[in-house]
Amino acid sequence: MKHYQRTAEGRRAVVSSARAEASQIGIKILEAGGNAVDAAVAVGFALGVCEPSTSGLGGGGFMLIKMASDPEPVFLDFRECAPMAATPALWQLDEAGHVLHEDNKYGGKAAGVPGEAAGLLYALEHYGTFPKEQVILPAAELAEQGFLVTPMMEEHFTMRAPAFERFRDGGSIYYQENRIMAGETCRNPKLGNTLRGLAEYGTRWFYEDEPARSILKCVRETGGVMTEKDLAIYAPRVRKPVRSSYRGYEILSAGLPSSGGTHILQSLNILEHFDVALLPVNSGAYLHLLSEVFKRVYRDRARYMADSDFVPVPVDGLTDKDYAAALAAQISMDHASPVTALDPWNYEHHDTTHYSIADADGNMVAVTKTINNFCGACLMPDDTGFILNDTMDDFSPDSESINCIAPGKKPLSSMSPTIVLRDGKPYAVLGSPGGERIINTVVQVISKLVDHGMSVEEAVASPRMTENTSDRIVYEGRMDPVEIRKAESLGHCTEKVLDFDVKMGGVQAVVYGEDGTIRGSADPRRDGETFAI
Repeated sequence: MKHYQRTAEGRRAVVSSARAEASQIGIKILEAGGNAVDAAVAVGFALGVCEPSTSGLGGGGFMLIKMASDPEPVFLDFRECAPMAATPALWQLDEAGHVLHEDNKYGGKAAGVPGEAAGLLYALEHYGTFPKEQVILPAAELAEQGFLVTPMMEEHFTMRAPAFERFRDGGSIYYQENRIMAGETCRNPKLGNTLRGLAEYGTRWFYEDEPARSILKCVRETGGVMTEKDLAIYAPRVRKPVRSSYRGYEILSAGLPSSGGTHILQSLNILEHFDVALLPVNSGAYLHLLSEVFKRVYRDRARYMADSDFVPVPVDGLTDKDYAAALAAQISMDHASPVTALDPWNYEHHDTTHYSIADADGNMVAVTKTINNFCGACLMPDDTGFILNDTMDDFSPDSESINCIAPGKKPLSSMSPTIVLRDGKPYAVLGSPGGERIINTVVQVISKLVDHGMSVEEAVASPRMTENTSDRIVYEGRMDPVEIRKAESLGHCTEKVLDFDVKMGGVQAVVYGEDGTIRGSADPRRDGETFAI
């Protein structure tokens, strides 16, 4: 049975990612004199090799950078976008408004224009110090020499085998007799070749040459509308992160087109009105409070959030302290209450895998990237070795929704790479996969660090709950049944899931100690591992 190195401590740097192989590559870059961004780019390419069901060159994501030499953080958006020919008419709907044939999940109509290659190389060029060959070739060698198949990877590909078979046999590299087996070594020489081409020729080669032709052929043969121009014009965007404070700590997180950072700040702003430190973690009262906070936050997410390049979004209002105070006033600690709508516009003023990297100089990088659902669109373009995303699934099929498809638009995301400062100095860098549950996962870890003084490994491993707008607390089975009954007595419906449930996220977090140490922890719910120097 594999031993996982979940926690590591050092004085020079820490890398915590979803796979040991990727974390080790990042550490080697740092040992060789690279900075945190160099390591982040190397880890990103490596994860696309050894965790191919969650991210890779066929996907996209977000990177939050805080360099010690620059007081201003950078939020890099390399999220996938809709092709220019995509409209709400892309999918056929049944009478209930559901997409027929699951065209939003599998095949060419599910694939958005990928952004990972452009995003990672943009970050390297503008914020890194190493040449692209030095950070890409370790991932190419990993693909060629092979990596361990974990039980989680076996589960993902076994689950998606019918979809791969339905469209093309391009995913056959991951199957032996129709099943990939945990404990085996998996090699992907085609992906190694693609990475070597990227290292030699750069971004434009990927978007205009051999990989581009393979992507377009694959997408078009399976019903998609992506064109040469869609790939040629793709470019990452540098945006401003959202920022606020929580009990004296400064919180920096993902801005639009991710909804995650905005609602993390909104949740923490509401929690500030309650003495969370007096509520034992995962007690009935604690679960009640988080439920009341999250269902208000997720109501606002459903109502207001979309790509702000296409739709006005009241980010300043949603993160306003007075708006949070008004929401907090709706919450009674004695009983569950219905969600009463308020208008954040009245408070307006004129985003799978995640990894975290921090070094002793105070440079911090948080990256959340994805191909969306496990194994994405279940399409592997010829001779490329990577899987295309199904990010179009993140759009609403309702043509009246603010999150409906539009040409060039980016779908709603909850991805939330997050950085925390204490007295202006580095304190924590963290994030998680998990779809819309990313928001309440990150909020719970931050609160456990700040309000309850937990160590990073305690905060990451501690049982979690989720709540959105369903009026149902979903909780991990390790929680005390007595406390669950207390929450139920306050009017909550509850639902128990696994003790360590992968749907509750896969946090990678790094925390700076006051004694100069840097300590990282990888979530025991998934395959993550942490390494330090």
